[in-house]
Amino acid sequence: MSGTTPGAADAAQPVEELPRADGPLTGQDQPATRSGIFLKELLRGSAVTTFLAIVLAMIVGGILIAITNEDVQEASGYFFARPGDTLVAAWHAITGGYEALFRGAVFNAKGNSFAAQIRPLTNSLGFAAPLIAAGLGVALAFRAGLFNIGARGQMLVGAMFAGLFAFNLDLPLWLHLPITLLAGIVGGALWGGLVGLLKAKTGAHEVILTIMLNYVAFYLLLWMLRTPGLLQAPGSNQPQSRPTPATAQFPDLLGPLFPSLDWGFVVVVLATVFVWWLIERSSLGMRLRALGENPHAARAAGMNVDRLYVYAMLFAGGLAGLAAMNQIQGNVTTGFAATIDAGIGFDAITVALLGRSRAWGTFAAGILFGALKAGSFSMQAQGIPVDIVLVVQSLIVLFIAAPPLLRAIFFLPKTDAEKAAKARDKAAKKAVTA
Repeated sequence: MSGTTPGAADAAQPVEELPRADGPLTGQDQPATRSGIFLKELLRGSAVTTFLAIVLAMIVGGILIAITNEDVQEASGYFFARPGDTLVAAWHAITGGYEALFRGAVFNAKGNSFAAQIRPLTNSLGFAAPLIAAGLGVALAFRAGLFNIGARGQMLVGAMFAGLFAFNLDLPLWLHLPITLLAGIVGGALWGGLVGLLKAKTGAHEVILTIMLNYVAFYLLLWMLRTPGLLQAPGSNQPQSRPTPATAQFPDLLGPLFPSLDWGFVVVVLATVFVWWLIERSSLGMRLRALGENPHAARAAGMNVDRLYVYAMLFAGGLAGLAAMNQIQGNVTTGFAATIDAGIGFDAITVALLGRSRAWGTFAAGILFGALKAGSFSMQAQGIPVDIVLVVQSLIVLFIAAPPLLRAIFFLPKTDAEKAAKARDKAAKKAVTA
């Protein structure tokens, strides 16, 4: 016998450790791969959120189209006997409605010529031009921390200035058109700048100021349109201006076959480029963004906050005035009334929100809403209530304004801010129960 106990030699040998268990069942987080990180950030991004908001709004809009359709209502009366009839009728109603929307907003395959087929797209761009311009004004104010809901009043004052200073001139086209355009922009800028000045000097909130100045602008314009010698058309007793002089109208961009699209759209594109450069590339834009992030920090950094308020509202009002000029120099040339804004001033808030207050985002949102407006007429011709389009627009804004709701519906990953908020809530509950 060697005197060694059995197993001593084995104990002296190094024991190999088994690999550690990991995986989703162990409760341990897996190391994130590069592709996983990219996918998570993509799903968290605003572009995906915006796209899903539009998709979800269209789904809800389709349900409303089906509910309001007479064939669907008739088939639903015997749903339990033949449910397929109701489903087929609902499918035909939804697809027919959105096909009409596409045909009236983008491309009409039933047109007898190429011009007739693409005319819906030009109509959408024509409707979008004033929406984009006014939306840019609201978005620029948003970036500066100002909630500008006075685009309507700024549009009305822009139209007022154009009527007073440009409609009474007899000038050639190359001079009359830019003077009219400049008059409208200046009028809107002065009305918006008044809000910035009052906020800077008195501390009054811009929401209250813009709401009340909307009413002031409306009734002031209405009084001028009812007063002979001011804006009322000669020989008329209606509250309407004279027609826009031919030398002050935007020429058609693609010719008389596409009357809804004029050079005003090109001006709006240039305005979008200007706003993008102003906010993202200029030193003034840097100060406006700093003001929007934290006005107290901006003031502590030596910035003239009061002056920045005035600058922001001047630019915002000028862009709203440009929207008014797209109306009276392009879309409505037979004479304007006090409703020349056509709700664009309030729709601009929706466009700016959908565009995330970015210049090119607002541009794309304006085109989307212009397409919805152009396509709504084709939908209405098929018996679909035009209010459905307004519901879709409202739902888009609702879902855009509630990202957590979208992430819950589509099971998207939460943002770091949402995770931190949830952790704080859990910690607070534990502290209360302890």
